[in-house]
Amino acid sequence: MDHSGMTSAQLLKTSPKESAFCGQPSHRMGSPAVPCNVLGPPPAVWPPLDFVLGALACCAACVFTNPLEVVKTRLQLQGELRVRGSYHIHYRGVLQALWVVGRTDGLRGLQKGLSAGLIYQGVMNGVRLGSYSWCEALGITAVHGGSLLSGAGAGALGAFIASPAYLVKTRLQAQTADAIAVGHQHNHLGVSDAFVTIYRRDGLSGLWRGVNGAVPRVMVGSAAQLATFTSAKDGVSHSQWFSAKTWLTALIAATISGVAVAITMTPFDVISTRLYNQPVDEFRKGRLYHGFTDCLMKVCQAEGPLGLYKGMGPVFLRLAPHTVLSMLFWDLMRQQAVKDE
Repeated sequence: MDHSGMTSAQLLKTSPKESAFCGQPSHRMGSPAVPCNVLGPPPAVWPPLDFVLGALACCAACVFTNPLEVVKTRLQLQGELRVRGSYHIHYRGVLQALWVVGRTDGLRGLQKGLSAGLIYQGVMNGVRLGSYSWCEALGITAVHGGSLLSGAGAGALGAFIASPAYLVKTRLQAQTADAIAVGHQHNHLGVSDAFVTIYRRDGLSGLWRGVNGAVPRVMVGSAAQLATFTSAKDGVSHSQWFSAKTWLTALIAATISGVAVAITMTPFDVISTRLYNQPVDEFRKGRLYHGFTDCLMKVCQAEGPLGLYKGMGPVFLRLAPHTVLSMLFWDLMRQQAVKDE
């Protein structure tokens, strides 16, 4: 699952009358929706364990999609606050960028920031799944628009709490050899060194630098994904191209949803990346941007509106496989948990 604000339950759910992949009618109207897996009815799992399994599933998916995160970060920092044509272009697209990073930094370079990314995914999704389940228990999701607001709120809370890990991930993924470097180079030695260095220099608040860009990013992404995944899945199922139970239906729906999310979320993603990676002065203030609005205005003025869409390619390419991998891993682990019980 990606960090755009959807829970496993939301990704797997379609409508009150039909579960996401099984096409079976719901027997309890108004009760908390039970997510259905790709291949059959969902096994009953102790809720706290389910939250842990959901977080672990997202971590497993992160291992496969992290190279696209590295490329996305580099593309979003390339030509920062500079007019196109006034800087050397190291990265010209997703495939070329993957090749350049692999050639220069080696295969390990494609997994930069993975440890911080796993921490982020674990904390983010643990908080998000738990918060959304709490909203379900209170009956908030049963109210019209409650699912959308609960998903966005739970995602925002998760993004806020896990923001330090995303800060470190962004900085580590931006670090590279001088020949292909873009953006400010913080030169952290690793995850633990980054956390300690940031805390010693900027204090506790420094670990939450850039969170004002991360929270709206998650809320917008969540709203877009919630609004499009369900309708896309229903449309594909009703077209009868594939069985509602097949993973291809989920992949196509996730791909369609990914287009909407990439278009709406990428500007917030660019701003978030810039705020996280910018250098800091002796007064613990950002040297380039004063906040979300200031970053938005400066990017538009210096790079044009299209500057807000840098890195949209890897954002889109990552969303669909990450979503489907998360659901598949989550389903397999839940079934194994039931067997163990």
